[in-house]
Amino acid sequence: MRTREKRTITRGRRQMEEEEEEVEMATAGEEEEVAVEDVPEGDETEGGDETEAEAPRRPRGKGRMRSRVTWDLCWAWYHALPEAQQDQIARMGLGHLLSVRPFHLDVPYLEALRERWEEDCKAFIMPWGHMIPTLEDLAYLTGLPVQGEPVVGLERRDYYDDIVELLGPEFVAGRRRPIRSILLGSLSEAVGLRGRRRGPLESLDEFYAGVRGSLDLGDRSEECSVRIFVSYLFGRLLFATQSSQMNCKFVLLLRDLAQAGRYTWGAAMLGHLFSLLLSSSQRSQSTGGFTPFLQIWGYTRFPMGRGTLVEERQMMVPLMTRWEVAPDLRVTDRRIGDVRVALDHYPHDQVVWTPYVGEADASHPAVAAGRPLFDRHLLLLCLGTCEVLYLELVVRTLGWHQPAIEVPSLGREGHSRRRFFAEDRDWGADHGSTVAYWREGGEQVVRVTDLQDSSAYMEDYQA
Repeated sequence: MRTREKRTITRGRRQMEEEEEEVEMATAGEEEEVAVEDVPEGDETEGGDETEAEAPRRPRGKGRMRSRVTWDLCWAWYHALPEAQQDQIARMGLGHLLSVRPFHLDVPYLEALRERWEEDCKAFIMPWGHMIPTLEDLAYLTGLPVQGEPVVGLERRDYYDDIVELLGPEFVAGRRRPIRSILLGSLSEAVGLRGRRRGPLESLDEFYAGVRGSLDLGDRSEECSVRIFVSYLFGRLLFATQSSQMNCKFVLLLRDLAQAGRYTWGAAMLGHLFSLLLSSSQRSQSTGGFTPFLQIWGYTRFPMGRGTLVEERQMMVPLMTRWEVAPDLRVTDRRIGDVRVALDHYPHDQVVWTPYVGEADASHPAVAAGRPLFDRHLLLLCLGTCEVLYLELVVRTLGWHQPAIEVPSLGREGHSRRRFFAEDRDWGADHGSTVAYWREGGEQVVRVTDLQDSSAYMEDYQA
C-alpha cells in the first residue's frame, strides 16, 4: 500500500528515544535483588498452561515461541475462592472472562499471526488487507468492560509501603528498598499454590480439585485475598509480559476495589497487547499479552487452526466459551510452516468481517455499554502505554466497504513506557489531553457511502 511519510509516528519515536535517555533505571541495590530473585526468561518455577512449539530458525535469534500465560491456575484459583470473593471480582468486570474454561494455546497459529504485525499501522498485514482486533471483538469474545474510566494513575519509584498495605508484609520481607516489582510465584506461594501445574494427562476438573484442596487463604482479609488473586491474574493473563515478575504499578489500581470496577480493563488489555506485539514479533522467543484472546479473535475472523465450535455452547457473551481447542503434542516446524502457507492462501471471500451480526447481546453489560465506541477512533490507555486503534483501516468490520486510505494519523502519537522512573509519575496528569480524548469517546469514523466494493482499497494495498 502506498503511504505518505509517517511524520508524526517518526517524531513520536524520536521523542520517546530522547525521553528514555533521561529515564533512570532501578538502583544498583534493586538490580542486585532482581539478579538473586528473578528467574531467567523461559525458566519458570511455577506455572500452568505454558505451551511451547519449535519454530523455524530465523534471523535475530528467534527460536522456540513460548506463551507466558498460566490460564489454568487463574481459572482454578478463582473458582476455589469463597463465593463472596468471587462476587467481588465479578463486580470488577472480570467474572465473565473467568467463566471461560481454559483451552490449549495454538502456538503455531499465534506464531504465524505475530509475524504479520505491522507497527506503523498497528495492524496485521494479511493477504486480504489490514486486520485489527477491536473493542467490539473484546466485548463479545471476553466480556471484559471496554467502556469506563481509562486505566491511568500513579507509578511510584518505590512500592514498598503500598505492597505492605495492600498485599501483606511477607511480599517485601528481606528485600531492600526501592521495590518496583514482585515475583509472580510469590503470589501463588502465599496462598499455598506455589508450583501448581496441570499435568499433561490431568483434566481441568481434576486440576481444579487439587487447587481447591491446596488453597490456603490464612487469616487475610477478604480484600487482601482478592488483591493477591487479581494481581496474579493481571501478571499471568490480562497483562502478561515476558517476565516472571509483575510491575507493582497494577497493585495501586486495586487500592479501592469498588473503583476498580469502573476501569475499562478490556481497552487497557488491548493496548497492552498492541505494545508487546512488536517486540514479540521481532526479538523475543516469548509472547506477552493475553494471547488466548488473540487466538480466538483469529479463529472468529478466518476460521483455521485447531479450534472447533461446540454446538451446545451457543450461549451469550463471552463467545470465547464456544471454542474448544484440542492439544497437539506433535507440533513441529512443519506445522508452523503449514499455518503460514494456509494464511497466504486463505480464500479472501471466506474472511468473516462481521461475525457478531445476529448475536443476542442486548442484555450483556460489556457489549451494551461498549457499543457507542465500536465505530470510533480511540487511543488505548494502560498506565504508561498509549496505543492507537486505527479503526478506519478495518471499516469492513463495521459492515462498510473499505476505501483506499493511507495509514492514518489522528494528530496524536502513541507512546509506550515500561521502564522504572526515579520519581513518582502520574500518567493521568502527564497526559491529560489523551485521557480527555478517551472520556469524550474519541472521534467518529466517517463512512464513505458512494463505494460499490473494496476493490480500490485492495488494489492500493497490494501495490
